[in-house]
Order: sequence, then C-alpha cells, then structure tokens
Amino acid sequence: MTDPKSNRALMIQGTGSNVGKSMLVAGLCRAAVRRGLRVAPFKPQNMSNNAAVTEDGGEIGRAQALQARACGVAPHTDMNPVLLKPETDMGSQVVVQGQRLTTVRARDYKALKPRLMTHVLESFHRLKASHDLVIVEGAGSPAEVNLRAGDIANMGFARAADVPVILTGDIDRGGVIAQIVGTQAVIDPEDAAMVAGFMVNKFRGDPSLFDDGYALIERHTGWRGFGVLPWFDGAHRLPAEDAQDLGAARGTGGFHIAVLTLSRIANFDDLDPLSAEAGCRVTMVRAGQAVPGDADLVIIPGSKSTRGDLAFLRDQGWDVDLAAHMRRGGRVLGICGGYQMLGTAVHDPDGIEGPAGSTPGLGLLEVETVMTPAKALRQVRAVHVPTGQPMRGYEIHIGRTDGPDCARPFARVDGRDEGAMRADGRVAGSYLHGMFSDDSFRSAYLSGMGAPKSDLQFEAGVDAVLDDLATHVATHLDVPGLLSVAR
Repeated sequence: MTDPKSNRALMIQGTGSNVGKSMLVAGLCRAAVRRGLRVAPFKPQNMSNNAAVTEDGGEIGRAQALQARACGVAPHTDMNPVLLKPETDMGSQVVVQGQRLTTVRARDYKALKPRLMTHVLESFHRLKASHDLVIVEGAGSPAEVNLRAGDIANMGFARAADVPVILTGDIDRGGVIAQIVGTQAVIDPEDAAMVAGFMVNKFRGDPSLFDDGYALIERHTGWRGFGVLPWFDGAHRLPAEDAQDLGAARGTGGFHIAVLTLSRIANFDDLDPLSAEAGCRVTMVRAGQAVPGDADLVIIPGSKSTRGDLAFLRDQGWDVDLAAHMRRGGRVLGICGGYQMLGTAVHDPDGIEGPAGSTPGLGLLEVETVMTPAKALRQVRAVHVPTGQPMRGYEIHIGRTDGPDCARPFARVDGRDEGAMRADGRVAGSYLHGMFSDDSFRSAYLSGMGAPKSDLQFEAGVDAVLDDLATHVATHLDVPGLLSVAR
C-alpha cells in the first residue's frame, strides 16, 4: 500500500524575478526534511551562468545544488533538466539533463520548447517517484502571459504535471497587493485554478502592519494565504544566483582582493568563501571603475564568453590597470575563462562561443587556448602544487590550454598537471572552480600571500544558515498547510 505522504509535489512561483523563490524553496526543503520527509528540489527551466557539476556528470543551476544540499541529497541533473546559459545578449547555450544540446537565439528558443517539455516531465516524474515530496521552483513570473504559449517553466509545467502552485510576492519592492491580485487578473482562468494560495516575502518591520493588505489579497483573489515571511538577514551568506546580486564590496579586512565583474561572469560563487574571510576585503570592480591601486590580489573569474569578455575587459581599461598592478608587485589569479584570458591568445576556429576567430590574450601567462566542442564536467580532488594542500573542486569548461607555463602547474588532479603559473609565481591560472570552499587550502593560499591565518569553516557556515532559514520559514509560514496542499 502506498504511503499517503509519498510522491507529492508543490510549486513555488513568483510575481516576478528575484522575489526570493530560490531561497524560499531551500528553506521549505530543509523544513520538510526536518519533518521526516524525503525531499528533492526541481526547477524545470533555469537561466543562469552559475552552474554546479553533479555526481552523474552533468550541470545544473547552483540554486538547485544549494536546494539539494538543504534536502540532504546529492545534486542530480534531473533537478534542473533545462539550463539556459547566456552567451550573448541575443543567444544562450541550452543544457538538457546536464549536457549541452545547442546554442540558440532567443527568438528561436520557442521552437525547441515542445521537445524540451518531454525531458522536463521525464526528470520530474523520476524525482517524484523516488521522493515523498518534490518542491518545484518556477522561473520569472506566470504574469508574463506573452510567454505563455509553449511555457515549460511556470503554468505550462504546472498544468502538464498537475502540480499545485503557491504564488509568492515581494513586498520589499513595493506594490505587493497589485503583484498578486494583478497576476490573477491577467493569467488564464485555467492557470489561476492551479494556484492553491499565496505568500508574501521580504517584509521589513512588524508583519502585523500588513494584516489589512493581506486580508485584501485574500478577498480579491479568493486564494488562501500561507503567511508573511519577514526579511531573512542571513540571505547574503547563501550563494547568489544572479550576478546583479553581487555587492560592490564585501568584508573589511586588510588583505584586499579585487575581482573583475565581467559582462558574462560565471560561477561567481567561487568568491563567497573569500568574502566570508574576516581578514579579507573583496571589491567587485564594475564597468567604468578602475582596479584599486591597493589590491593585493586581482581575480579574473569565470566567463561564459571568454573572447567577448576579453573585449569587455579592454573596453574598461582593465588591461592597463592589470599591467600597473603587476608593476606594483601584485598577484593575479585567473579561474576558468579568466585563466584563458591570461594567456597570449584564445582561438575559436569553429565559432563555439561566437564568431569564429582568434583574440589576443593579456599575455600574463605563456599559454594559448583553443576552444573545443567537448565540455569538461567533473568533480575533482586535487593538490595545490605551491602549498601541497589537498583541495576539492570541479571543472566546467570548454577549451584546451597549453604552453610553456603549464610546466609549472597550479595543481595536480588525478596524477595530471592542471593550470599554469608564471616563473615568479605572481600570476596563476586554473580551471578549478569551488577550490576556495576548501578551508585548509583557502587558508594556506591566502596566508602564503600575506593574509592573516583563518579558522573559518565556510561549508559548515552554509549549513548553519540553511538551518536558520528553515527555522525562519517554519516560524512565520504555515508549513503544515503548505505540505497539505501538495499532491
């Protein structure tokens, strides 16, 4: 006999982008796990250049990896079957069930959707069959009715999979009554029938001050309210999914790290452990700003468009700033796309990331990169060569990098050399993401450059924030009520 609490699902949709859906799902996942349920997160379609490598050898959005962590399970490609990774203003790479399918222009993506819905439903039903509860995150807003035809991310999925929806509004941006009531007004009545209720997120101050507004939403929509969630102060300690959430400066320590905020910055949660270090100050250098003259270390992070971001970097004058930084005795680290930029040239003969051709690199490392169709996707254990420290990380890149400076590897991975360093050790590049989450390596790496030694336990801190988030959610939302409407 089937357990009545098993094989259910609930979907959290938002009245707009960045209303806090990802955080809410993570908190609900951890809260449901505390109630003894086997829980999995799911997002039919995500758009993000912040990706995680899964144990089954694919990639998903970092938000779903964090939600999996909240569930106490390993990330799996079924948790985010369609991932769109913007490469230009007009087109994105399409990743399906963890593997790159194609690159399409925005106007051509609609024709792919019927094919993609098949994969979305396959992944969802596999997760649902093996878990008590699947908590689904929508994308953007169902109020974008101009995108409703062929939708796989919001109401199109909810109706195809018969998953009840909870609509979430963001009171911090203002107009939350209109957000929720207006969504009901513009969506199709059959879509509106999928909505089991609403929540209000990001309230600052005394929530009781919104009692009248809350009641007004209930009267106008006929939907059940599941609570008002106050602002969660720990949100900044969880990985951000949107590059727009990156702060200009983080931390107040004496060791100054400057990070170039590239136009197609990718996997920027690499920086989170550095920002959490008490002895460090991390400055996100924005377009039009100069690299700070007192920076000890400049990091060129990952990019979804290496050659495009090389042009962007030069347009900001950062190549000149980097030259001055080197003259002052500074250090530079390039990660993934940033590593490729540090070389003498980046070649893309097949036009994998854009128009075919070659672009001169920054010339700070004697290496060259050739873009290749095959993508490296793997979790790795490595040893940092200069310090001898073991570390964990992951690779998620296209391209092959070779040259004289590869004879001085940054790390050793499974017996092979990885990355490159200049002879004086002041410039290094590596394809390894996530390395700074490893406490022992991060401490040794930073202290080797003069930063104060640290006992920060970064990963344990993330888990503590997820616990706090689950308590926050359970305190202010009707979690039993939410679970009761799942089916």
